[in-house]
Amino acid sequence: MKKNILAIAAFIMATCHLVGAQAQRIEIGNLPVYDKQRLRSKTDWLITGNAQKSAVYKTQEGYMVLSNGLISRTFTMNPNGATIGLDNLTTNEALVRAVSPEAVIWVNGHEINVGGLTGQPIGNYLLPEWIPGMKADPYSLKLMSYTSSPIKERFEWNRRTEWSSKQLPWPPKGIEVAFTYKADEAVIRNFKNLNAQDSKREILLKDDFIKLSPDWNIVSSQTLANAFNNEGKAGEILAPANAVVFGERALPPQTKVIICKLNSGTDESSGYGPGIALQFEGDKSSKFHLSASNKRFRVYHDGKSQDFEGFDTGRSYFLKILLAEKKMICSVSEDGKTYQILTELPTSSFPTHIRLGKTDPRGGKVKSNGAEGVVGRGKIEQLLLLGENKGSDTDFDFLKNLKVTVHYELYDGLPMISKWVSVENQGKAEFIVNNIKSEHLAVTEAESAVEHKQRWEMPPIFAESDFAFGSMSPNAAQNACVEWKVDSTYTTQVNYLLQTPSLLVCMPKTGMGQEVAAGASFESMRLWELIYDSYNRERRGMSERKMYRTISPWVTENPVIMHVSSVKDQPVKAAIDQCAEVGFEMVIMTFGSGFDIENTSPENLQRMKELKDYAKSKGIALGGYSLLASRAISKEDDVVMPAGKKPAFGNSPCLESEWGKDYFKKLYNFYETTGHDLLEHDGSYPGDVCASTTHPGHRGLEDSRWKQFGEIQKFYRWCRSRGIYLNVPDWYYLNGSTKGAMGYRETNWSLPREFQEIIERQNIYDGTWEKTPSMGWMFVPLVQYHGGGAAATIEPLKEHLPHYEQRLANLFGAGVQACYRGPQLYDAPQTKAMVKKWVDFYKNHRRILDSDIIHIRRPDGRDYDAIMHVDPLGKEKGLLMVYNPLDQPITREIDVDLYYTGLQKQVSIAENNGPTRKMALNGTKMTLRVSIPAKSQKWFLLTP
Repeated sequence: MKKNILAIAAFIMATCHLVGAQAQRIEIGNLPVYDKQRLRSKTDWLITGNAQKSAVYKTQEGYMVLSNGLISRTFTMNPNGATIGLDNLTTNEALVRAVSPEAVIWVNGHEINVGGLTGQPIGNYLLPEWIPGMKADPYSLKLMSYTSSPIKERFEWNRRTEWSSKQLPWPPKGIEVAFTYKADEAVIRNFKNLNAQDSKREILLKDDFIKLSPDWNIVSSQTLANAFNNEGKAGEILAPANAVVFGERALPPQTKVIICKLNSGTDESSGYGPGIALQFEGDKSSKFHLSASNKRFRVYHDGKSQDFEGFDTGRSYFLKILLAEKKMICSVSEDGKTYQILTELPTSSFPTHIRLGKTDPRGGKVKSNGAEGVVGRGKIEQLLLLGENKGSDTDFDFLKNLKVTVHYELYDGLPMISKWVSVENQGKAEFIVNNIKSEHLAVTEAESAVEHKQRWEMPPIFAESDFAFGSMSPNAAQNACVEWKVDSTYTTQVNYLLQTPSLLVCMPKTGMGQEVAAGASFESMRLWELIYDSYNRERRGMSERKMYRTISPWVTENPVIMHVSSVKDQPVKAAIDQCAEVGFEMVIMTFGSGFDIENTSPENLQRMKELKDYAKSKGIALGGYSLLASRAISKEDDVVMPAGKKPAFGNSPCLESEWGKDYFKKLYNFYETTGHDLLEHDGSYPGDVCASTTHPGHRGLEDSRWKQFGEIQKFYRWCRSRGIYLNVPDWYYLNGSTKGAMGYRETNWSLPREFQEIIERQNIYDGTWEKTPSMGWMFVPLVQYHGGGAAATIEPLKEHLPHYEQRLANLFGAGVQACYRGPQLYDAPQTKAMVKKWVDFYKNHRRILDSDIIHIRRPDGRDYDAIMHVDPLGKEKGLLMVYNPLDQPITREIDVDLYYTGLQKQVSIAENNGPTRKMALNGTKMTLRVSIPAKSQKWFLLTP
């Protein structure tokens, strides 16, 4: 072990490239040259086990490429670090359309970009020849160094090999590249100057002109009523060159800064050009605008006009007016950050109104006496009114001590990249990281729609974060930080309202508020970006399932579970004995059993230890159930929700309250004392915020979600390090949870038995598109659950053997474990034999039954339904389950594609453990004639 650590350390040192704090150039001369065609994978990564290694390369142009033959991510190193390419090498598809910052962080309330370039002419696509002409953002942290190393484990995993047929690597195989950024003297100076201090001003008004606000009074010399709202596009002006068309509103008296982003488009005005006009008492006005006909910025004030060069027609500009003491300062910017001061003008009073658009040359509404000129189209894109500056130069002192590292991981044999950001405080004073946007990726849109759509086709990237909760499906669980957003800077998209989802963002929606002490560091959530190579639902699902097996391999642990309904010694021991007899592997003291993990009495802890020891002697794992968030504790300990909001479950304690701290102490103590093997954690933390300022674990609302999540994340990872199995009905897989609900409605298990059979198979069929069979549990009510009486339950078991066997066939045939809830698994020799038969079936074919499911026909009770397990790297390549729900026997010819088994031309088939026969394939396809008795099933083992 020590030898491996030293080897990794030596590798890191060998690939570490450091430069001075003022460096402008990062050298990557010792990297191998990237040859896309040679390195491109020639085999299907979902079938073959010959994964190409992940590595770092350089291009002829001096860019860095991170690639594994399936995807590549390309970075500029000079004049700053930036992603300039994310390519799907399987489909030869370029996914990045524009350069963005590598990350955005907020420290002490200040927004700071990390890396990135400026100067891209349009946002629709990115050409390599544009890159050399682009510039470093003067307000962005600068790339100082990079390192590369093998992937390290996120946390310790103590495997339970007895429950898994596949021993997957941990940590995953692949490579990590970490880019370090700091602020040089120029960046610090820029943040301290007047322009940067706008970030500390109060926002009085922000209008992006997505829809026209009724607060604007539209004035026009034209008869067209929509001249300022052309074709429903707010702020778009369609008018002759010398016409008056503007919107007017009162200017808040607190206004100190006016910023207007606008584009003259095809407007050919001179004095009537679009811009900002300020109205003063006494019918006086000033105007700052774009004069397109002579390509000038023009300012009119006190009867005089001034022209300034540098205006490029057709481009967007930010016009800024600072209302200082007895003067106003006019400046212009191309990016909204770096402003050039054009002129300072004396003033004796404060303006009362603002006009945006085309006024007359003096800022008024006088119609031209001459020719109206050519009709043109321009656009007011944004107005920002800011108040007093509440900051000072010292606000930015933390910059010289701020170190930000952007990490990437690329995995062997998987088209996926992980990304996260770490922040280090190298100074002597604490600062607060308010939030981190670890990804801001401008992606090529999946579709172009002119009008608004209710449902968009998304780009072919599946994004997953470990900061996820509040759902049993991945997309819903990502509501906390991952989303596809619109890009308001992408002004050349087809959608007129700029609503195309083409920006992948990973950022906690409620902030972090994390204190970083002197000398300390802090890490963001992690993001995984899986690149789809197909629109086929099955292939996409298989991609996701391989992703989970790679980055959270504990989900392959799939013990056979019983839920015992009483916590008393005799029933628990009887359940343990029965489990040992028929091959079950785990007993959970279920909800309603009387199990109380919060009972810290010595007597309870000793009894639980003795039960654990008894279970261990029989080869059975033991644990119990605990309810966390979906309950109320007290006014002092419950979450304090913001006005108008309620906890996700109606009630919830704050995990950082006194009660929350004590609860987790009890859990740690319970497992350390008793040695129990598992926790079924119901009502896990769903993401509730808390506005309390008296709870010991968080300051207030801003940090409440991050701190609470950190508490449960730490506990789950601790459980994983001790081999404690976690059943959690929430999306905590990436933090150590092993199994969640497959996706059922609890009250359905109170329906009559015959209904449950079909619904169960439907739940499994639907639940395994995104989950592996081992990731989801189902439920079998051996005794009454929510209700339904005798018609809904299986007890007495021996009187309902056909139904009981169907449930076992449904579940074990899918490789999906259920919570068999009751006092016993069998009540007669024939019941015992039947249960053992299906447990033995599962264990004899465990590897293939735990493998991916191919969906053939969804259960509907009207005809057969079927699924097929596939494992191209196993000895058993496939296992086909076909169910007949009808009251009469059926014979069907079923077309099955064996592509994902890896079999071609020929297959060996064994029916229900019968003799093996050879069958020719049409490539990878077969037509199988199947005869199934009424209310029964058959299974077919597929081998070479």
